[in-house]
Amino acid sequence: MLVPILLTAIAPGLALAFIIYLIDRFDREPLGLLIKLFLGGCLSVIPVLIVEAILDAINPFAGLVAVAFEAFLVAGLTEEFFKRRVVLKLAYAKSSFNEKLDGIVYAVFAALGFATIENILYLFQFIADNPSIGITRGVFAVPTHMLLGMTMGYYISLARFAQHETERRQYLSKSLYVPMLLHGIFDFILMSELNIAFVFFLPYVAYLWLTNLRKLNRYYQESKNRLFPEG
Repeated sequence: MLVPILLTAIAPGLALAFIIYLIDRFDREPLGLLIKLFLGGCLSVIPVLIVEAILDAINPFAGLVAVAFEAFLVAGLTEEFFKRRVVLKLAYAKSSFNEKLDGIVYAVFAALGFATIENILYLFQFIADNPSIGITRGVFAVPTHMLLGMTMGYYISLARFAQHETERRQYLSKSLYVPMLLHGIFDFILMSELNIAFVFFLPYVAYLWLTNLRKLNRYYQESKNRLFPEG
């Protein structure tokens, strides 16, 4: 029983990481670095759990305000901060970071590492009470971490190739607070248990897919044009 649960938990993250690896086909990143980023994302679960436990313990609010605190700060800020830290620590200054698509690839691998361990923890804790949790998390939660990683990587790349220090700082700031806000909205919709909020869940997930696939395609085309210049 343990092996099927484990395979169900890790399959979505590994599959999505492999897809992103294949998409980055014009100037592929060093496999060793990508593995480090994935494992770094896995290990980032440790400080996330510690910080989240502390924030949960000091949450002074009640009702929907408490839910917002949990969604945007406990989960959104903490998880995106440490996933971003992995990218900045392991990949930001690497010479292999030589095009904007790289930022998305790096951030997605770190995000999927985190999502994989989170998925394992969720499934082993809740699958007895909710046998379908593996499917729902594989369809929604793990891909959302990937999409938030795309947003993060999009801005990290803009920072990496910015011409001015002020611009660089602005984009680095956005690489944290934009995915944090997107993450918080996703969690708030689910955690609020409001029918009116849940109406927006599928449209919001569609919005995340559309906007981030556009970001990915924009950098993919830039990567392609580096190898095959137009004209």
